[in-house]
Amino acid sequence: MSKFEARVNSQGIDSYFATLTRHLAQTVVTSKVGDSFELADSINDVITAARDAHSKGNKLIFVGNGGSASIASHMATDYSKNGNIRALALNDGAMLTCLGNDLGYDKVFAKQIQLYAQDGDVVIAISSSGRSANILNAVEAARAAKCMVITLSGFTIDNPLRGLGDINFYIASDCYGFVEIGHLTICHAILDFACGAFVPVGVAATTAA
Repeated sequence: MSKFEARVNSQGIDSYFATLTRHLAQTVVTSKVGDSFELADSINDVITAARDAHSKGNKLIFVGNGGSASIASHMATDYSKNGNIRALALNDGAMLTCLGNDLGYDKVFAKQIQLYAQDGDVVIAISSSGRSANILNAVEAARAAKCMVITLSGFTIDNPLRGLGDINFYIASDCYGFVEIGHLTICHAILDFACGAFVPVGVAATTAA
């Protein structure tokens, strides 16, 4: 039987989810200069930055490739609809193919940020490898536009993206599935806490008492 025909057993499923949980629990968060942050503190900081940006007439801008592009679109929609926070993803197909054809794929996000980003916007750059040229260029453009930058990356700890953001979330795995699910979960956690959609059990119990 080939590996593609093999059926997963309960032990395999338990191990998969335990590994994913461990990676999420061990998320590393650092500043641009490499200082370590607590995960909870960083989530609170992003919530504050997102709310502040919206209240000042600014917005969140999500960028990512492939699976990360799906996360970007998903989060831009949810932050807008559920969080009532201005958010967009730079994933329009016609725009990407136009800019890719005329300027090169490494410029597809940077050019849009140059055109649409404003001082005070928050750019969320998502890349599993942390090495995608178009994401790195997007961050450079965001810096030039005086945006706050949040990064989410994985794979190797020395990937260049995790040294470029004001707040950098890093998932220590070389598995696309774990990294992408980790990034989506972090983004959703930020939104869920911002919306008050999730209350820790201890807090709920105390409130009820």
